Amino acid sequence: MTMLSLDMPININEIMKYMPHRYPLLLVDRVISVTAGEKITVLKNVTINEPFFTGHFPDYPVMPGVLIIEAMAQAAGILTILTYGTKKDNELYFFAAINNAKFKRQVIPGDALMLNLTMIKMIRGVGIYRAEATVDGQVAAIAEITIAKREVK
Repeated sequence: MTMLSLDMPININEIMKYMPHRYPLLLVDRVISVTAGEKITVLKNVTINEPFFTGHFPDYPVMPGVLIIEAMAQAAGILTILTYGTKKDNELYFFAAINNAKFKRQVIPGDALMLNLTMIKMIRGVGIYRAEATVDGQVAAIAEITIAKREVK
């Protein structure tokens, strides 16, 4: 295991060195804490300027659940990269599965969405994570996320 050594918190500029996602699909803003191989806490600041709010209940803007799940998957990717070190240029971590997703609270503009993930296991480039998204200590969503490393051309 070649863990990367970083100071906390990890800001968006550092996150973009590891993640291929960019606006409007980069859905994490800051890594608050990480224990390599175990867990990560990531912040997503939800603002009215998000492009999805113009079409997703414009009179009552709510962050789409699928984007909360995508943010969880991105946090899982960050934990994996920070645990196992930099990846080859032609490798990406893809969202492979979601299980037992439940949505408990709406996420609206102005919320600070905290993503708390725990690594359950990692075998041959496939990782399974327990994920919980909270706002002000209230559970917004929970899920089991699977990501898989793949080489691309």
